[in-house]
This record gives sequence, C-alpha cells and structure tokens, in this order.
Amino acid sequence: MNDTPSSARTLKNMTGLDDARRVLETLPGADKAAAAAAAALEPRLTKPAGSLGRLEHLSAWLAAWQGRHPPRMENARAQVFAGNHGVVAQGVSAFPAEVTAQMVGNFKAGGAAVNQLCRAMDVELKVEALDLETPTADFTQGPAMSEAECANAMARGAAVVEAGTDVLCLGEMGIGNTTAAAALCHALYGGTAAGWTGPGTGVGGEVLNHKAGVVGLAVDRHSENAVDNDVKDSSDGLETLRRLGGRELAAIAGAVIEARLKKVPVMLDGYVCTAAAAVLERSWPGALDHCQVAHVSAEPGHQVLLEKLDKKAIFNLGMRLGEASGAVLAVGVLRAAAACHGGMATFDEAGVADKE
Repeated sequence: MNDTPSSARTLKNMTGLDDARRVLETLPGADKAAAAAAAALEPRLTKPAGSLGRLEHLSAWLAAWQGRHPPRMENARAQVFAGNHGVVAQGVSAFPAEVTAQMVGNFKAGGAAVNQLCRAMDVELKVEALDLETPTADFTQGPAMSEAECANAMARGAAVVEAGTDVLCLGEMGIGNTTAAAALCHALYGGTAAGWTGPGTGVGGEVLNHKAGVVGLAVDRHSENAVDNDVKDSSDGLETLRRLGGRELAAIAGAVIEARLKKVPVMLDGYVCTAAAAVLERSWPGALDHCQVAHVSAEPGHQVLLEKLDKKAIFNLGMRLGEASGAVLAVGVLRAAAACHGGMATFDEAGVADKE
C-alpha cells in the first residue's frame, strides 16, 4: 500500500511504464464528503426528484471528483495533443502526415473548429505537439514506441495538468490515429478488425477495407502468441499502448492519471481519445471513474467501446472531428449542471411546499 498522499504523487518525472503502473495501483477515490453533501442537497432543491435527469448525476460527479461542494465550473481547460504515426506509410489515411503539423499551426493561429468552440464556451485552449518530426514506428512491423518513448509521452501529458482546473477537456490531432485507436481496441477487447475500423479522415471502399486489414495485421503481429514477440502480459494496457498507440494517445493516458491525482475531472472527446484512456480501464478497473465521455463519435467503433467501458456519452451529434471539439461543447452541459445544483433555492428557502 502506497501511503504517499495523491497530491505528492505525479507522473511528470516518470522514466518507465512501471512508474505509471505503481501509481495506477493506488489511485485516489472520489471525495466522500463532497459526494455526501451533493446527495444531501439535491432532494431539497425546488424541483421534483430526478426531474433534471442526467444533470443531477453530472453535478454530483463534479463535486465528488473536484473534492468540493458545491462544484464549480469557472476554470475549464482544453488540451489537444498532436502526434504523427509511422503506420500512415501503409496508406490508411486520406491525408498525408504533414497535415498534423499544419493543423497544429492552425490551432495556434485560432483558425480551427476547436478554437471557435473554446471561444463560444469560454474554455482555455492549450496545444502540445509531440515530436512531430519523428513519427512513431510503423506498428505493422514492430512496436510503435520504445518504453522510454511511451513513458516520455505520458510524462509530457501529465505535465500539462494544473491543479485547480474545474474540468480538463482532452483531445488529439494526428493523421493515422484512428488506425491506432482501432488497433488498440481490437487488441484490448477482441472482435474483428473491421468492427473497430472506421473512415477516419474520410476513407471508404477498398481503402477502408485495406485500413481494417492493416489493423488486423498489426494486432496479430503483437499478439501474445506471435513469433518473436516480447509482450509481457496481454492484459497490460500500457504495453498495448506502447506497441499499438502513438505519442498523443500516450499523452492523453498520462494526463488522465495526473488529473486523478490532482482532483481534476476529465471530459474525454471522441473515439481516439476514449481509446487512449481505455488502456487504463482495461487493466485497472475504475481508472476512468473521474472521466465522462462527451459524445458518441460517428466512428463506428466508438459506441462499441463505450459499451465495453460502461460509459454513456452526453450527446450524439454525428461528430468525428477530434481536437477536443465534443469535449469543449460538453462544458456547457457541465456548467448548467453545476449552476442548477449550486444556485437553486431549497424548498425551505423558497417557501415552496415539498411533496408529502
């Protein structure tokens, strides 16, 4: 049992995946006092019990994972991680790899969709590009990353998490990363490669079939029984991330863990973001209890993944953009939930008769 307070632990200085494994084994839970206070107040508010539906659950979730009651939604941040993938050489994307760096420039210039959503939702946006000039290895040929590379990316993800953030919206940019997400999900949860593989940047027909074939080939290459394979444990999500993921996915995983340590609730974006987080839940059940999923991506594998994770997205607008777009949009829902819970009068305060 690790007696180190969660506030003193961090992944920012991790040098190997075992550092993350040790932290995951002792993740702090929700704040019981804040959760109890939210549960006590909710039935006293001037409305029929349950009449605000999921907003009631979201306000309670915010209180429990912020560690305070009432919850606040004044300081929302969005973090986009960008990475390049060697598997792009297999012809799995409609766009070339250089688009990743070009889009990072667009984010910084304020011209992307997420910039507009952040302005509309009053959310601060940060972008972290992870060694774009050095793509990960083609994971159909070998592991995408060495252990040191994966650990470094996770540490860089952890480093951006700031204590006192009311909610952290996570997203990504990386040509080829829907292929990585599909490979991760296929390796973690089985099924067929085609069932996890979607159009990504817009591929279809034979190209989509080829993409699914690449996913299947990669997972077979790294399976527990593959020849010349050094997989330590097929149930180890971090090892699967190292082999089939990417730097931006590893950074998301690192940020999710660090947010838990710093009492920062997390809003996950779409398919790629959820797949990156799933490597934690697959090996350490409960690792994503402080996370909500913003939306159901139009990528077909996302709904299947949500069912595996027992997560229900907040909305479904047919989006599949990535770049934290759905997560930022969901901030409005969280603000509404917190405002109702913290601002409504109780029956006693309003002089309204409660139910008999």
